[in-house]
Amino acid sequence: MPNSLAARISGMNGEQLRQSLDEQGYSKLPPLLNEAECKSLIESYEVQGLYRQTIQMARYRFGIGEYKYYDAPLPDIVQQLRDSLYPELALTANRWLEQLGRTGSSYPESHTDFLQLCRDSGQTRPTPLILKYEAGGYNCLHQDLYGDVYFPFQIVFALNRSGLDYTGGEFLLIEQRPRAQSRGHVISLQQGEGLIFPTQYRPVRGSRGFYRVTLRHGVGTIVSGTRYSLGVIFHDAK
Repeated sequence: MPNSLAARISGMNGEQLRQSLDEQGYSKLPPLLNEAECKSLIESYEVQGLYRQTIQMARYRFGIGEYKYYDAPLPDIVQQLRDSLYPELALTANRWLEQLGRTGSSYPESHTDFLQLCRDSGQTRPTPLILKYEAGGYNCLHQDLYGDVYFPFQIVFALNRSGLDYTGGEFLLIEQRPRAQSRGHVISLQQGEGLIFPTQYRPVRGSRGFYRVTLRHGVGTIVSGTRYSLGVIFHDAK
């Protein structure tokens, strides 16, 4: 594995990523985060002043578990993931807009310019978050929108070891196709691996062109241990 996070990101296969997103609706990333980086993020979970808000999921009937939104400025690892992964994903995001016939609008090339669109819409609060689940915890199916402006992709990274630090807790991605039953994906991630998936919908080719498929995501029940993950959301919140 290359020593720097930047080298790992630049070494990704962009063509393979785009093909997977188009064909499956999601793309599994190689371990972009090494063991030390994952450990550092987990150990910072209790650091005071690093987060702007803590959510107890049961209180809002989101599931059972806890997550914390990072405050600005974001940790270097999180900031680098956000800024470096955005440009490649923006290419697919704009292609999807064209496939769905949404002309006249496009996502900027840089994440900095995209965040300006968020600010113009009153969305200024950072949305990257770290999630913690104990045995019995889970996350109900949902979407992470946070305002009128949102980016059509987000990424989740596994921070500890499936099968060793915890069991269960698979990532769930559900597609609802028009006038059809839902399709589910159950995806396991190893430490440091990431998963790119749609925030709200994706285009699927049909007999009359492309149509929109709505997606929701969640986490299955943790059977044992403690599961940590990092969520990289590219738009900010109101």
